[in-house]
Amino acid sequence: MQVDLFYELAVPEHLGRSEAQVYHETLAELALADRLGFHGAWFVEHHFMRQYSHSSAPEVFLGAASQRTERLRLGHAVVVLPYQHAVRVAEKAAALDILSGGRLELGLGRGFSPKEYGLFGSDMAQSRRHLEEGLAILRRAPGSAFSHHGELYDFDDLDILPKPVQRPHPPLWVAAVSPPSFQWAAKEGIGVLSGPFKPWFLIKQDLKAYRRAWREHHGAGVPMPGQNPRFAMTIGCLCLENEQEARQLAAGFAWYYQRLLDQTRPVLAQLRESYEYYHRLGFLEPLLRRGLSLSLLENLGMVVVGNPTSCRRKLARYARAGVDRLILAVGAGMVSSEITQRSLEILAKEVLPGLQHETADAA
Repeated sequence: MQVDLFYELAVPEHLGRSEAQVYHETLAELALADRLGFHGAWFVEHHFMRQYSHSSAPEVFLGAASQRTERLRLGHAVVVLPYQHAVRVAEKAAALDILSGGRLELGLGRGFSPKEYGLFGSDMAQSRRHLEEGLAILRRAPGSAFSHHGELYDFDDLDILPKPVQRPHPPLWVAAVSPPSFQWAAKEGIGVLSGPFKPWFLIKQDLKAYRRAWREHHGAGVPMPGQNPRFAMTIGCLCLENEQEARQLAAGFAWYYQRLLDQTRPVLAQLRESYEYYHRLGFLEPLLRRGLSLSLLENLGMVVVGNPTSCRRKLARYARAGVDRLILAVGAGMVSSEITQRSLEILAKEVLPGLQHETADAA
């Protein structure tokens, strides 16, 4: 199991950090993570989500990060395809892959915010079609000139430039929440990004379903070039030498997950075409509305907090379940960069080496 980092670029007012401070401190954290041996770092795309996420231009941030790091994989989690032309996504992705020396991981998604859809003039009911056509274009963009005639995009003999370093293209992922999305990802031969707001007991079911679907469509052999059979999930994490200190500081995770719930509430509360499963997940809202706490989040498998020994034990269960990439929101923007960097060092030196010996249980 490889371990990555996850960033929303949160700017909670009660911590008194400015946007500029968060941006520059995050770059410093990435440089440290690069030296410590973390595998990658992923950045979201959100708009108009004050405090919770100020990551509205992740391709710009990833371009800067590519010049502050040498080996860290750099991921989009995710590019929201309905908000922008797929050809522009291909151009920017190739440029990032070049600047990073072939380290880009390209996550794709549909988004979930009615406010964002309204502002950018896109129809939520067409979101799946955007994803399907966008994926087809992104797969062909690194090659020679090609034509595409679909419902959303129509062009002839287009040579998309520049070309990425990685061939046939950077690893492709999709944000998956509903069971059909995991099935679709397996059929298409791409990886899945799961979490951070779905409980572990549901994600375990998704993981098993994805593995079964992959075997049905592609067998159990070595993946073909361009295929990505990996399953990634995101959780909050804070690991410090002192268990009590870690738990006190991690109390801020409740604020983070409450803001996440607030952002998803419009699709949890109202049935929308192409977002039916989000509405079904609304059964969790009454539970969460009673009051989010660190203990509840831990019981749901959404955060891991503690000292090195307890964190190693808790994180090992994800490796044993077969998670390929565990993406940690270390501190989740709820603690100072000093604390985050201290936690990164402890994780890298005292926790992750032990995880490398964990293997997935037989399916």
